Amino acid sequence: MGAATRKKVQRKFKIRGYTLKVEALDEILSFLSHFQDAEDEAIDLLLDELENESLKSSILDKESVHRVVSLLLEAEAAVEETPGAISTRSALRIVDAFLMSKFCYDPIKKIFYENTGRLAIHGDASAKSALYRNRFLLLFQRLSRDQHFSKPAFDTEMSHFGSCEISPIQSLIGQTGKRWVMGVISQLEDGHFFLEDLTASLALLHQQYKITTGFFSENTIIVAEGEMFLDGIFQVSTCGFPPLEDRDESLASLSGLDFFGGGTLTREETLRLAGLEKKAVNDMFVILSDVWLDNEETMGKLATVLDGYENVEVVPSLFIFMGNFCSHPCNLSFHSFSSLRLQFGKLGQMIASHPRLKEHSQFLFIPGPDDAGPSTVLPRCALPNYLTEEFKKYIPNAIFSSNPCRIKFYTQEIVLFRQDLLYRMRRSCLVPPSPEETSDPFEHLVATITHQSHLCPLPLSVQPIIWNYDHCLHLYPNPHTIVLGDRSEQKAFKYTGIMCFNPGSFSNESTFVAYRPCTQEVELSAL
Repeated sequence: MGAATRKKVQRKFKIRGYTLKVEALDEILSFLSHFQDAEDEAIDLLLDELENESLKSSILDKESVHRVVSLLLEAEAAVEETPGAISTRSALRIVDAFLMSKFCYDPIKKIFYENTGRLAIHGDASAKSALYRNRFLLLFQRLSRDQHFSKPAFDTEMSHFGSCEISPIQSLIGQTGKRWVMGVISQLEDGHFFLEDLTASLALLHQQYKITTGFFSENTIIVAEGEMFLDGIFQVSTCGFPPLEDRDESLASLSGLDFFGGGTLTREETLRLAGLEKKAVNDMFVILSDVWLDNEETMGKLATVLDGYENVEVVPSLFIFMGNFCSHPCNLSFHSFSSLRLQFGKLGQMIASHPRLKEHSQFLFIPGPDDAGPSTVLPRCALPNYLTEEFKKYIPNAIFSSNPCRIKFYTQEIVLFRQDLLYRMRRSCLVPPSPEETSDPFEHLVATITHQSHLCPLPLSVQPIIWNYDHCLHLYPNPHTIVLGDRSEQKAFKYTGIMCFNPGSFSNESTFVAYRPCTQEVELSAL
């Protein structure tokens, strides 16, 4: 252990009122050597356990520390030695979008609170306005913690250097000089775009101005620098998306609230699961999008994939099948539901003919935008039971979930979303994306959804969303991985620590992805 770790241990114990003898410090450093990738959590856990002990003095010797360290190491060893203590099946938790808790931000108290009432599918008019308000406040509270946009503590010349304090739009009336504002791009009049916040709106001039990476479309929330003219028009010089916040900072501000839906973990559980996650090097997810069951060529390619994984040394932990599951849209003109039901049965037979996969792997199904369902609105519920009954006869433990869907793997959070988003975002773009940092459309898409903390920041006229369930598409705090099932080209891109990838269209391009969550390694595969 290095000198930096020694100083960190001494500092943390001193904050809690403890003084360490040399032997006690060596004992703690020996304990931390078991958790080199989670030292801070291990120290905090040790301190929490020491507080439960009846200590004679605040000066800790080797004996008092050794007693607590031994108990923690015994608990860790017991988990590792117990056969099947945590299997891959129990480490995986699938979260349906409609079961996620809804949290709203109170700008007065500056805290999040849980919505405890029943959420209606068909909301009233207030639910639509609440959708925009909640999106805006979510990003506003994130931005308020950014050092560049927070209000200076002291009004001095030094505090103005590098400070970009956000001004409410209403306060711009009669103001001169450069100002920073935050608002949502709205089309309040045909062909005329406005920037709107919770206080007022202002017209935007059609002009060339500097923008950051991403797709700027109606409904996206931006931060803009500009100057107000006497005629009430705001001339923008620079605009971009609200800056991202580190995941740990977001979690610290939430006071233990479970935004993801996978359940909250104590420090002890997080530490234990983090250790187990690092050892799960053999766990792999295979993700396929656009699996057309009514297409013989696609079914032949799928059989090849299953045959290949049946014969590997360690079979994949999870197969994720994303729609569409039919080559024709399942709309009002579609009348072959009974045939599609039989195709699901054939898929079940195909998987059951691979005994190792059937026994050791799990199978998750997520509907696509053109699959059978009550409507094309987001989030989409799971595939109807009528279609999946035949399949479940062969694979009874298969999971049919919503779109989007979330997976918690030990401590890692993964979001799965099947939507042809890239094409629609490019169509809805108001200005050409900036080529300064990248010219790759997929990278622009990833930047847009992560900065907006939303999976689908399109206008509601382009992609309808259930007003009361818009929170199911939020990306806050930042997940570890985002899987965007899209018909566009297969891609993988790591952006500010978030792994994002598109498996491509299996039916059209014969592409799929093998993902190792332990290392966030993405294998772009094709037949």
